[in-house]
Amino acid sequence: MKISGNELRIGMMVEHNGRLWTVCKLQHVKPGKGGAYMQAELKEIKTGTKLNERFRSDESLERVRLDEEEGQLLFRDGDVFTFMNMATFDQLQIHKDVIGDSVNFLQDNMIVKVSIYEGQVIGVVLPDTVIMEVVQADAVVKGQTATSSYKPAMLENGMRILVPPHIESGTKIVVNIFDASYVERAKQL
Repeated sequence: MKISGNELRIGMMVEHNGRLWTVCKLQHVKPGKGGAYMQAELKEIKTGTKLNERFRSDESLERVRLDEEEGQLLFRDGDVFTFMNMATFDQLQIHKDVIGDSVNFLQDNMIVKVSIYEGQVIGVVLPDTVIMEVVQADAVVKGQTATSSYKPAMLENGMRILVPPHIESGTKIVVNIFDASYVERAKQL
């Protein structure tokens, strides 16, 4: 299926220069002179090689058809994660390199989409957001609350992100996994 350059999204699989690539990062760029374009960081499926490429809206790419199955994370053994196929109850073992940078946001029993191409697992797509607990948050500087400012905080997975001043240690927050950013305070059940 052909798509234009401005239809690219993170996690998509595309065929470019005769090889399969997954879109890792995207940035829409509108220079002062000339037309807008998408700056994409692509990662090759087989070798893991990365490539930065510009795609204009008039350029077309071939989007690769993938089989997607729902899987539930059962456990982790070193660098290998075991998922259960939700339809057949088969177990899939997937190396952390296949999962990519989002491996830090995997949680027990999380439901993910496993991407399969020609019988081989080539990627795992997590939900857009996850709920995580803040384990450490810096104190607010007096007078800093007058403007919209953020302070550093550490999540339960060891990642550091910026959060609003009212977030304290022990607070559960919603985190966007694509850019590791604060979305909102998690709703209390």
